[in-house]
This record gives sequence, structure tokens and C-alpha cells, in this order.
Amino acid sequence: MGIGLRLSNVAAVELEQGDNIAQLKQWLTDHDAYVFTMNGFPYGEFHNTVVKDQVHAPDWTTDLRVNYTLRMFRTLAQLLPVGMDGGISTSPLSYRHWFTTESDLLKAANTATDNIAKVAEELIKIYRETGVVLHLDIEPEPDGILETGNEFIQWYEEFLLPRALTRVSRTFDLRASEAEQLIKQHITLCYDVCHFAIGYEPHQRVIDELEAKGIKVGKIQISAALKADLPEGAGTRQSIKESFERFDEPTYLHQVVAKITGGNVIRYADLPEALADIENPLVKQWRAHFHVPIFTEDYGPVQSTQSDIVEVLKIQKTNHLLTTWRPKPTPGRYCLMRKNCLLATR
Repeated sequence: MGIGLRLSNVAAVELEQGDNIAQLKQWLTDHDAYVFTMNGFPYGEFHNTVVKDQVHAPDWTTDLRVNYTLRMFRTLAQLLPVGMDGGISTSPLSYRHWFTTESDLLKAANTATDNIAKVAEELIKIYRETGVVLHLDIEPEPDGILETGNEFIQWYEEFLLPRALTRVSRTFDLRASEAEQLIKQHITLCYDVCHFAIGYEPHQRVIDELEAKGIKVGKIQISAALKADLPEGAGTRQSIKESFERFDEPTYLHQVVAKITGGNVIRYADLPEALADIENPLVKQWRAHFHVPIFTEDYGPVQSTQSDIVEVLKIQKTNHLLTTWRPKPTPGRYCLMRKNCLLATR
């Protein structure tokens, strides 16, 4: 069984001590399991505490985030089965509302990009020394500095490649084209279907543009958000408001993106702000950042974005973004796998 592993920084440090990794590898062998991807987005506690915007802390402007991510990659390199590549998903640079001016936001984006370039350099070193392909999967999400597919692509071309090309070319004495190929091998996109659905992203268009530019999808996270059409007329939205209020809990941010007349959107930083604006006559639909079970589409007055999952999987069948057939190291078993899309068969 393929496992996506999540480690806090404390757990990642402890795992490097003594024979802990050897014990974990033995446990995986004993249970016919293997680790092929890791969640490196939350640095600290992710449950049983108030997380909210602190899910991004420390962000990519800090050495703490760099060191944590490299520690995770050292662990993943030891756990990966032979011949398999592995990825770690991570924050989309930082939380945009921490920066009050455009200059502060630009400075943060530049610093974060330089730090991601440092990680790319280390992953290239591992690849050249061992042949193991490891990639950092950037995960856009609501109110991240990188929130949409377009923002990710723009950042990749206008920030990452110019800054990382110089570094990688100089370090490894490579031509620019060779350095670009390696950067694109090791810095990829984590396509979280829930996050892209919240922003009404045109999945086919985003994926076509990624392919045209040679930017890889390192991981698809199959997940669903909440949505609801908002009817016109005073007082007709009360049942929808009450349904969303049941999901208003204090642990995580539950941003809402509202589609309004004309096709534009309003972005609410958290669910309470959206609930306070429920009677806005311009709003036609809400999509809320609340991960719900993927096998249920209808929750009464509200629904899930399950149809976006179906659409992305259909695109995956045609475009083959992720899937390759490779033998799993257990005799008689094979995997349709690459990152977070996995189907084991006998």
C-alpha cells in the first residue's frame, strides 16, 4: 500500500535520531507498505489546536522552512522504493495577508523564491549523486501568495526560472537549457482539486498551459470543497446560511470565493465574513474551503465540488499527467502510480 506521510518538524527531527528510520522501514516492509509522497505544508501541530493562517508558518521567507523541507527530503530519499520518484507538497510561499503593501509582498515572493531555489539545488545534487528524483510540489491555495493556476505559472516563469537558472547553471556548470530541465524536474505543482475548484479554475485550460510550458504536476490531491448556488430574493438564502454555519469551526481558515454577476469573484478571508454578506444580491454562488468526503456530492442545501474531481480524472486519463506503470518491489504486485494518484492491483 502506498502511504503519504505527514511529519511535523518535531517528528522529522526525532525520526533522524538513532535507528528510528530503520525501524520505520522495517515496519513498512512488515506491512507491505511504502512511502512515496509526504505532506510538508504544515510545519507544526495540525490538529487539536487553532491553526488558521499559521498553517503557513514558518513560511518560505525563513531558514526554518528550508531546513524542515530538506530534512523531510532526506527522510523520503531513504524510504522511497528503488526506481520510484517522490514528492513533498508545500506552502505556496506564504500567506498573502501578512503583507500590507505591494512592496512587502514582492520582497517576500523574491526571498521565498530564492529559498526554493536553494532546495532545488540540493535536490539536483541528490539526483546527480544517486539517480533518485525528488521534487518539491508547490500547493496553491486560497489566500496563499500563489492562489491560482495562473499565479503559479506566472511565478514559475517570472520569478523561479530567472532566479534559479543562474544559481543552478553556476553551481553545476550547465547550459541554461540543461539547468531549466533540471529545475522543472525538481520543482513541480501540487494540484489540489479542492483548492482549484474553490477558485472556479478551468481545469483543462490550466493543465494545457502547464503542459505547453513544460511545467510538471508532481502530485494530484483528490479532494472536494463545499459549494452552493444562492437564489435571488430576500430571505431565500436562510437555509443555505444555516448549512454553512454548521461548518464554521475555529481550527482552520475556511475561505469563501463567491461568483458574482458578470463572472467576477469576491474573496472572503474566512467563513464568518462570508456569512455576514449572505444577502449580497450580486452573489450567485459560494465555494468554501472546507474539505469534505469525496464520495458524497449532496449535503442538502449545499453540495460538494465532486464534479471537479470527475473532470480532473477524465483529463488525467487523456493527458497522462502523472501515471506510469512501474513494478512495486513486492513480487506479483504492480502499481499505477505517480505521486498521489495510486491504484494497486494484483
